[in-house]
This record gives sequence, structure tokens and C-alpha cells, in this order.
Amino acid sequence: MNNPPDPTEPRVFLVGAGPGDPGLLTLRAAEILASADLVLYDQLIPRRLLDFAAPHAEALCVRDLPANAQDKYPTIYSRMIDAARAGKRVVRLKGGDPLVFGRGAEEAEALRQFGIPYEIVPGVTAALATAAFLDIPLTHRAHTSAVAFVTGHELPGKPGSKLDWQALAQFPGTLAVYMGIARLPILVSELLRHGKSPDTPAVIAERVSTGEMRSVKTRLADLETVRRAAGLEAPGLILIGESAGHRQEPSWFEARPLFGRRVLVTRPRHQAEPMVRALERLGAVPAVLPTLAVRDPADFGPLDNALAQLRSPGGGFDWIVFTSANGVMAFFRRLKHLGRDVRDLGRVKLAAIGPKTAEVLAEYHLTADVVPGRFIAEGLADALREKVAGQRVLLVRANRGRDHLPKELATVASVSQVVAYEQVDGVDTDSPALAALRRGEVEFVTLSSSNVARGLLGHFDDHLKGRVLRGEMKLVCISPETGRVVRELGYPVAAEAAVYTAEGLLEAVRKLAAETPGRSDHAPHDQVEAES
Repeated sequence: MNNPPDPTEPRVFLVGAGPGDPGLLTLRAAEILASADLVLYDQLIPRRLLDFAAPHAEALCVRDLPANAQDKYPTIYSRMIDAARAGKRVVRLKGGDPLVFGRGAEEAEALRQFGIPYEIVPGVTAALATAAFLDIPLTHRAHTSAVAFVTGHELPGKPGSKLDWQALAQFPGTLAVYMGIARLPILVSELLRHGKSPDTPAVIAERVSTGEMRSVKTRLADLETVRRAAGLEAPGLILIGESAGHRQEPSWFEARPLFGRRVLVTRPRHQAEPMVRALERLGAVPAVLPTLAVRDPADFGPLDNALAQLRSPGGGFDWIVFTSANGVMAFFRRLKHLGRDVRDLGRVKLAAIGPKTAEVLAEYHLTADVVPGRFIAEGLADALREKVAGQRVLLVRANRGRDHLPKELATVASVSQVVAYEQVDGVDTDSPALAALRRGEVEFVTLSSSNVARGLLGHFDDHLKGRVLRGEMKLVCISPETGRVVRELGYPVAAEAAVYTAEGLLEAVRKLAAETPGRSDHAPHDQVEAES
């Protein structure tokens, strides 16, 4: 018998998403998102953060709710309350922290009025992120002992203003001004008029915590002139005070090897996340354009027959050879679907084309007997040729792939091939990443396999090909074989990985970036919290 729901259990969660970097999302926020039924998110939330949401969750930007900006909040309240009453788990995802210029208190009040239990999950607010990513101490034993969070959204001197500009001008610490760029001339004028020194250090930062972060440091009196010259726009954050004068240039984040460099990830979507996160940690601005999609084979018959042979008297195979991590997962997923498990493998020996494939085998508590030194078909063929001589080999692969490995092994062994998964073209012609390629906003394109290279470059027109030929966009390949395919298609290869793994591919991008002057342009990117 099911227990009735606990009336005190939160149904709505007001969650702070932080300043933009997915790594700054709290564990509690990620946990709640993973169980959400409805995510109502602010328009400044990076789409990357929605990847933490449950697959079944409905994600709705509050910008798309009916009503104009002035009447938006009653509509948000109604949507949260109606969903909660319907038994849904609702996440209200807000930039930065819900209670720092995020109107979280107003939303909480609306929930209380209707008796909806809720929980507030704090997030990293923009002032803290700006200080951390620009190496600016908000407080300092020798200079600053106080911090004030200030809204720049109010017009100084307006009737009913909650701001005391006289007190702010005399404040003995750091002023962290939110939403102040649009009114910066007035803000500076009021502080100066009320006695703030024109030589007070000041910093403006935009898109903090991401590879698109930009900032300027100057004196208070010159802040608007310098901002305009740098082209910084809202949303952003302003720090004013002696601590701002301690801004380190470059900061630890700006010194990252790929800071501000734009890199395209072309792996299938379910495999792209580790590479994207690694690029973000290196300071890069990654874009994702899955070139291939992975799906079940159209006919499971051959794979099922091979799995049945595992139980045949004497065993059907002596070796099972996996040429990809996807192949391992598809193989054992089907084995489980048939109500069986790894015990069916018995004494069968296992080979993996590389360490990543071996790592996935290890997730099933299996150890690869062979992992070649070169993580390509040639390397695996060389490593296996003597070991499988005169034996029965099952080669688990995709529907697309080179014939080198089966041909080589067939010269010494009895080889059966089965398709465990299919690769299909997955390029979305309406993808923002493809549009970024066309606008010239991508500097490095990573190609993680020959099939990925064929799939992506097959969508390149003369305009995109010209960017590659002129060196404006550089193709970086995971292996010499992938590089060979790229050259056959008529494109130059800027770099090839020395180690044929995702990590090796990233290292090739790092080395190439170190040899190539950086680019200073930054495309618009919404990420700093703001009051809606």
C-alpha cells in the first residue's frame, strides 16, 4: 500500500544556478535537478545547466511564459503552484543566488500564501564569482573589512529609493554593484557627487567563470569611458573600492592554456560531456555539434545469434574484440535485455582497441586481456595476430568502420563480425554550433574519428571550406588515420594527437593553441545573474 505524500515535503525548489560555469552548481542543486518534473529557468541560465535535469523533465524558460515583463511574475507563481498541486517536483532555476537580487523572496512568499512547501538552495552569486575568477579580494586585512551588495537597477534620487548614495560613497569597503552597467554614468556621477574619490579603483566584468569572461580595471572617474572603449555590455558586475586595485592580471583563470579559445566538440551527444567539461576547465569556450548519433541496430538477429553461441558446448568463441566503448555498452546492454549476464563469457578472452574501451569493460568487472600500444585498428591487429592464430574471434563493431582489422585477423583466425550499434549522421543543420562555424566564431574543430570527419566535412560548403583553407578554422584529428581521411577530402590537418584518445586530442589542441596567437573577439553569451 502506497503511503500518502508528506504534506511538509518540498514540492518547489528555488535553486541558485551560480554564475554560469556548470562546475559551480552545488551538489544539492544537481541532485534536485536530476529528480525534477518541471524546470522553470531564467533566460540568463546557460543551456548547459539544463543537462543536469531529469530526462523526462519539462524545461521552460520564463521568458516564454505569457504576459509582458511587468506581469511576468504572477504568471511564474501560478505555473509553480499549479504544477506543485498536480504532484510535480518543480525547480525554479535562477542565476547566481535566489536571494541576491533574484526575487527569490517574492517567489517564496507566493508559495507560502498558497501553502506550498518549498526549499531554497543557495548558489554562487556573481560578486563572489567575479572576485574569485579575477583574483580580486573582496576583503583584505590591510585594506578592506566590509562588502556591500548594491543594485544598480534603481535610479538615484527616485521617490522611494532604498539606496543611500551618501552612505555608499563613504562606505569603507568594496561595493559590488549588480545590474549597473546600463546606468553606469549616473551611478559614477552620484558616487563622485557624494564624495567618492575619482581615483578609487574599479573593475567591470562580464560573463565571469566562463572562457568568454572579459573585464577592465581603471579608476572610478574613467569607468564609463573605459567600458565603452572595451565594448563591455550588460549583464555584468562592477566592483568599486581599494580591493579592486589588487586585481591580478592575468588571473589564475585567464592564465589557463585555452582561455577564450573556441573549440568545437563533434562527438555523439552522450559522449561529449567529459570533453566539454575538460575544455571548460582549461578556459576554453566549447560548442557541441554531434556529427554522429548512436542507435540500436536495425536487426538484433546477428548479435543475438552470437550471444547464443556463448552458451554453446565448448564455447562459441575464444576471443571477443571490442573496437569502441559504444560497442562494449551495446553488447552488454543486449546481453542484459536477454536476461543474461557476464557469466556467459566464461573463459573467453577480451581485447579492447584502447584504454577508454578497456575502462568501460572494467565497469562490468572485466579486464581486457589485450590493449594495444597504438589505439587504432593497425595497432590492435598487430597485438592480436599471434594470440588469436587458429582460434575463433567475435568482432563487435558498428555498422560503419574500416575493414583493416577483420581482414588482418581473418588471415590467421576464424572471424565473425556482428553489428552491436549503428552510427547515423547526426548533424543538425539548424544547430547554433553550425551557425557559429559559419560566422567564424570557432577556431579549433576536434575530429574524434574518421566517420566523424566524413560526417562533419560532408556538411561544409565552399564558405566553410574556405575558412579552413585560409587557416581561420583549424582541424585537429585524433589519429593519423582520421588525418588521412581529412586530407583525402581535400582539407589540411592542423594537428594530430600523439596519443589516440580524447585526452590526446585535447593535448593536441593545447599545443596548437600555444603556437597560435589568441583571438580577442567574444560573442555574446548570457550568464551573469540579474534581477528579472
